[in-house]
Amino acid sequence: MNDICHFNEALEKTAANHVALSPLSFIKRAAAVYPDRTALIYHETRYTWQQTYARCRRLASMLQDFGITRGDTVAVMLPNVPAMYEAHFGVPMVGA
Repeated sequence: MNDICHFNEALEKTAANHVALSPLSFIKRAAAVYPDRTALIYHETRYTWQQTYARCRRLASMLQDFGITRGDTVAVMLPNVPAMYEAHFGVPMVGA
């Protein structure tokens, strides 16, 4: 075992060196840290992290308007298109 691995195993988890990463914390952080960086490219369509985060929040808001709440199941049948990408974030945003 090299010294780096040994060091990592001995390092206690604290707020300074360990934060659980979920899809929701990931997209929020990406939008804050890299707002103008490209997050999605689909044919001629390009979205930045800020645009993607806003679109996912709008999807979450729409789902709430339809009465979707925490614990509900949301199913989608989509090919690998931007809407599927947004569903990966927008559905969990409402807890579904």
